[in-house]
Amino acid sequence: MSEHVNVAEIFGKNVFNEATMKERLPKDVFKKMKKTIEDGEELDPSIAGVVAHAMKEWAIEKGATHYTHWFQPLTGVTAEKHDAFISAPNSEGKVIMEFSGKELIKGEPDASSFPSGGLRATFEARGYTAWDCTSPAFVREDAAGVTLCIPTAFCSYTGEALDQKTPLLRSMEAINEQSLRILRLFGNTTSKRVAPSVGPEQEYFIVDRQKYLQRKDLIYTGRTLFGAMPPKGQELEDHYFGAIRERIGSYMKEVNEELWKLGVTAKTQHNEVAPAQHELAPIYDEANLAVDHNQIVMETLKKVAGRHGLTCLLHEKPFAGVNGSGKHNNWSLTSDDGINLLNPGDTPHENIQFLLVLGCILKAVNTHADLLREAAADVGNDHRLGANEAPPAIISVFLGEQLEDVIDQLTTTGEATHSKQGGTLHTGVATLPDLDKDATDRNRTSPFAFTGNKFEFRMVGSSDSIAPPNVVLNTIVAEAFKEAADELEKAEDFDAAVHDLIKKLLKDNKRVIFNGNGYSDAWVEEAEKRGLPNIKSMVEAIGALTTDKAIRLYEEFGVFTKAELESRAEVEYEEYSKVINIEARTMIDMAGKQIIPAVIRYTTQLAESIGKVRSAVPEADISVQTELLTETSALLSDMKVALAALIDITEKSAAMEEGKAQAFAYHDEVMPAMAALRAPADKLEMIVDKELWPFPSYGDLLFEV
Repeated sequence: MSEHVNVAEIFGKNVFNEATMKERLPKDVFKKMKKTIEDGEELDPSIAGVVAHAMKEWAIEKGATHYTHWFQPLTGVTAEKHDAFISAPNSEGKVIMEFSGKELIKGEPDASSFPSGGLRATFEARGYTAWDCTSPAFVREDAAGVTLCIPTAFCSYTGEALDQKTPLLRSMEAINEQSLRILRLFGNTTSKRVAPSVGPEQEYFIVDRQKYLQRKDLIYTGRTLFGAMPPKGQELEDHYFGAIRERIGSYMKEVNEELWKLGVTAKTQHNEVAPAQHELAPIYDEANLAVDHNQIVMETLKKVAGRHGLTCLLHEKPFAGVNGSGKHNNWSLTSDDGINLLNPGDTPHENIQFLLVLGCILKAVNTHADLLREAAADVGNDHRLGANEAPPAIISVFLGEQLEDVIDQLTTTGEATHSKQGGTLHTGVATLPDLDKDATDRNRTSPFAFTGNKFEFRMVGSSDSIAPPNVVLNTIVAEAFKEAADELEKAEDFDAAVHDLIKKLLKDNKRVIFNGNGYSDAWVEEAEKRGLPNIKSMVEAIGALTTDKAIRLYEEFGVFTKAELESRAEVEYEEYSKVINIEARTMIDMAGKQIIPAVIRYTTQLAESIGKVRSAVPEADISVQTELLTETSALLSDMKVALAALIDITEKSAAMEEGKAQAFAYHDEVMPAMAALRAPADKLEMIVDKELWPFPSYGDLLFEV
């Protein structure tokens, strides 16, 4: 049996959190830090040295030898450069452990090698990391030792955001300002701050590491580029919420302990629908902290897997034919004194403030559906969105029966007089208690679903940062709040004005509400009639970043400049091309060096056996062997033709100038050529002797963990 763990004792032990600061900082310094963190006031630089000293002493007591500014560039993963605490040796040859306020507040990593979309030339290397004191520092323990990690923003020498955190913090300021205006309209004079709260669910696959290392596609791309379906997939749905196997349970236990030490509130864990697929979900955090914690979750899932002889796959679609992985982004707005702006109460038809907030959110989603879709666009997600476990590429809003009924009342009669209530769920079993029933069901096919007191944005990919979708949500809702506040603040009769505005918002944006089956073909047709965009791929979605509408939105709230938006679009086009190029080259390598040689060995052995049988028993029936040889040889020929075609189109696409046209070439031409190569290869896997097949099958990977 493993050692018992007391969660309360270990939770946050490796975090320089409020309790630690209160214990180690002078009272006046602690008060200033707390005010900066809670009220968003500018950091007083005079206290930085004191904080740095206390942080260093705390980290060294934990065994830390190095510190790093931990930041999130546009690579999709975190970045860090480690510096030791030691200073230059003194005359006696001894070093002193030092860490100054300047080193805490500002770092200077090389900016030239990170994606910048043209904001920085290769020879322009200077970039800055700036301490984000709203996200606490932490110490990380691993094979490299103990390192003090300081969450930071990352910007260029000329001030442009080169990371995910800076625009997120800007968007949080925007939603705070506009949310307070809404609250003030309804007489709230006590709330000082409103922040988005986010709870991201994290799905992932776990496979045996030795099998993983035998597959070049998993190593280079994170997904299988070849693979025939095993006899059993997920059709029995017996893996979902099933008993967790001991090897996986041991892994999950260590993941939880690592996360709890780092202050991550890992709460829920279970088997997901696909075999070898699992999920981890935390309790809600303020958006900035939730983004940082989700990066820690992904890093921890991968790191701990290696210790257990496993590999964690965060790709959105590592296996064709079974469910892919997403990251449901649960988003709400909460004031510093505990008011949830998305809480409808028991009688939402009477909750005027909630109805105004709801109307504004519907307007935001309807107006900027393209930006929301773009925020969930990545190369891996193209394989997942629209499949039978993920929402379609069409943005719609699920509200449920209760709210839909209230909206129908308001938009048809002008008044809402009642709200549907949940009632009681009778189980029909005497020994089981009757249950309070929610007023509405849930809809797992909706990309943006209201689930009680929050909206669940279900489109986000499992490997993605959750910063971009929350930047979009914060900013588009801030815009809708601003427009509502601008109108209502000058109204002579507030009650009449807010009533009329709610009706207008609900009526004008009703087209985006859909409570039905988002997977059906009928919905695709219906959405087209409603004029809702159906943006099917990443390359089609990227353009939403640089429309006049998007530039006006982001510049108005200071979230992005036009140059920053254009640079991000350029980064994403380049990312798409690079990822597909790597996948195509990996397929070429595997097909030419592994699959085709294996098939040739098989056909050679088969031909030799046919010849031996003919020689030994001329009258023997060898029609089955001959048919197999003919079929295999035909598929081998198809594969060779498809391989040559993929080589040709990949070389042509790679030779193009980087940018939008190249990305579309990879999508429109290289991707179909990859599918054409995979088709005969997967058929051959079902024929060729397993002992000759050059790498583990889907069955080996999914069921032998």
